[in-house]
Amino acid sequence: MSVRISRKKENADGYMTGGGKIGFGISAASMTATWIWASSMYASATSGYTYGVSGPIHYGLWGALMILLIYPFGRRIRAVAPRAHTIAEVMFARHGRSSQLMLAGSNVLGSVISLTSNLIAGGALVAMLTPYTFTQGIVAIAAGVLLYTLWSGFRASVLTDFAQVVALLGAVVVIIPVVFFAAGGPSLFETGAANLTAQQKDFFSSDAFFNQGAPYIAAVLAYAIGNQTIAQRLFAVREDLIKKTFVTATFGYGATIIGIGMLGVIALYAGIEPLGGDMNNLVPQMAANYLNPALLCLFFVMIIGSLSSTADSDLTALSSIVMADIYGQNVAGKKRANPRTMVLIGRITMVVSIAAGLVFAGSKFNILDLLVFVGALWGALVFPVIASFYWDRVTNVAFSAAVVAGLACFLPVRFSWVDLSGGLGLASDVLSTLGIGIVLGLMAFGFFGKRVALVVGTVATVAAAPFAIGFLHTYPVLSGSLVAYAVSTIVCVALTLLSKDRFDFVLIKERTGNFDEEETAASRPAEEPRRGEPVAAGEGI
Repeated sequence: MSVRISRKKENADGYMTGGGKIGFGISAASMTATWIWASSMYASATSGYTYGVSGPIHYGLWGALMILLIYPFGRRIRAVAPRAHTIAEVMFARHGRSSQLMLAGSNVLGSVISLTSNLIAGGALVAMLTPYTFTQGIVAIAAGVLLYTLWSGFRASVLTDFAQVVALLGAVVVIIPVVFFAAGGPSLFETGAANLTAQQKDFFSSDAFFNQGAPYIAAVLAYAIGNQTIAQRLFAVREDLIKKTFVTATFGYGATIIGIGMLGVIALYAGIEPLGGDMNNLVPQMAANYLNPALLCLFFVMIIGSLSSTADSDLTALSSIVMADIYGQNVAGKKRANPRTMVLIGRITMVVSIAAGLVFAGSKFNILDLLVFVGALWGALVFPVIASFYWDRVTNVAFSAAVVAGLACFLPVRFSWVDLSGGLGLASDVLSTLGIGIVLGLMAFGFFGKRVALVVGTVATVAAAPFAIGFLHTYPVLSGSLVAYAVSTIVCVALTLLSKDRFDFVLIKERTGNFDEEETAASRPAEEPRRGEPVAAGEGI
């Protein structure tokens, strides 16, 4: 596929976003495949093994909500910046360099961690199911992903995503029922019940909610707003197809990840201990125990396809950030940037990124901890970013100070660097309670507007206060995320209200756009398709 779509002279804008006119079928498949990564499969199974049947539901349901939340905000983002390549690029046009680098820096960290965790997942699979070692596995997978992504960038990523998601979904439909019945079928829920605690048996487990579900509810907005792999697809799909693309991906992701998570539940009921005590081994271990050689090959394809679809997205996200934000805006400048040089820089970035991923993969981090950490890290950016697209008084100082303050309060709470048993715990709980209202209010704002958002946020804060204050600080993962939301929002609003300046959003459209203007103009159709006309699945690829 990569060879077929490759061009002798690659277009810089096509390398980053496919020209911003990719059709529904390819876009929906790419969004689904990108978010159904091997790490999310492993993490969902870990959640099922740790928290019982409600674990995968909390993991998959709120992850699906994250995809759904993209489209209301995404339509606004595309309206003010129809030809942008990264969210950080838009922040540069809106505020300036510091807010751009904050968003770009967080995405570099997030994508490197994501790439690393995918290599870890693949290496664990190879070490479990083949004669090769973990190190040989991560090197082979990294080389394979780099090989097909390097030349054509984003265009290669989204086209191969389509094939990967077809193979992946087909494998899930076959493998999960086979493992379930091989492990004992419905009778397993009776014979294995003794292996579960009372909380693990409870479908409405409070343990699962406060440790898994609630932190992910807090993290969904952060991933939806801050993640460049998602933003890249937002800027790539045709503007009038944004809603149907992300709604379709919502259902595909939710069903698949909840299904895969049930492997962890089956392992829990069957009394299986993860090999070497490593939860990353749980999914391949279940496959090795219960699948015949033919289905084992199908399982291998499923995991390799899922991790490849996300690893290539991380590579293209990192290359876009370096191309557009570092070189295009800060080194050469928008008007002087050379498109050929940009493509070369993008390819070099991919090579460097894959090398960094290999180095970090050797440490074998816990995937679930990585995902929660990155999601909470982006939480400090959520309100300032959203407000910047709707509120014309938000300044660069308000944005930057809000993010720094949010992170400064998040870290000591999340990692228990301070004693939260006294007054600091009470202060943390008050901020966390405000964070609950802010998270739910922002979700409501995306779908229903400002008035409904204010009502939802106020009611949620008042209703949660009697239960949350004096209690939430005992869950540092959840408290850290909510505190980050609350502090960044309070600081951003306070500093914004001090400003009298107004920003003209038309300037964003003028300050962002294609780098390959001549080639884009020559290839642009004389007339855009009218709304409602049939569109080819991969139009614009």
